[in-house]
Amino acid sequence: MILPITAYGHPILKKVAQDIDKDYPNLDKLIDDMFETMYYSKGVGLAAPQIDQSIRLLVIDATPYSDDFPEAKNFKKVMINARIIEESGVEWAFNEGCLSVPDIREDVMRKPKIRIKYFDQDFNEFDEEYEGVAARIIQHEYDHLEGVLFVERLAPLKKMLLKRRLTDISKGNIKIDYRMKFPFQYKKIKK
Repeated sequence: MILPITAYGHPILKKVAQDIDKDYPNLDKLIDDMFETMYYSKGVGLAAPQIDQSIRLLVIDATPYSDDFPEAKNFKKVMINARIIEESGVEWAFNEGCLSVPDIREDVMRKPKIRIKYFDQDFNEFDEEYEGVAARIIQHEYDHLEGVLFVERLAPLKKMLLKRRLTDISKGNIKIDYRMKFPFQYKKIKK
């Protein structure tokens, strides 16, 4: 099932997500729905807070980058309760976008190598290192688990220049090809 993407400004995107265990209800279906939603929305990664679930779950399929980045070939992952243990190397800029912040792409500085611990869909534990665009995608999605959006990593002047566009996104004043859940909808439901 294709789920609505939570838009910039929604409070769940600012929360630190919670760990889950192997008995989390309907986990396999949720993972399948996240992949389906990610593919439909033309993303390469999706974190659970982006579908209004404050849990430490992310899915990645970097295949669209495989022509330019060999490490992206066959790079498809489910990461549960992920924790980045180390980031290393000289920061490099890469143009990032986000399904929760549609139609905005900016260069973001990140370190090129990470070490991460996580569980896969079957709750097997991994401690792995990644580099390049694979590390970049993981870092971007991991930020969602920590309540951080890529636009928060931009220079203050750049953020100021984007303020109106970000406000429009939070109000739903955008044209997109996928379903979204906007902050004003959250406020109406909450009352």
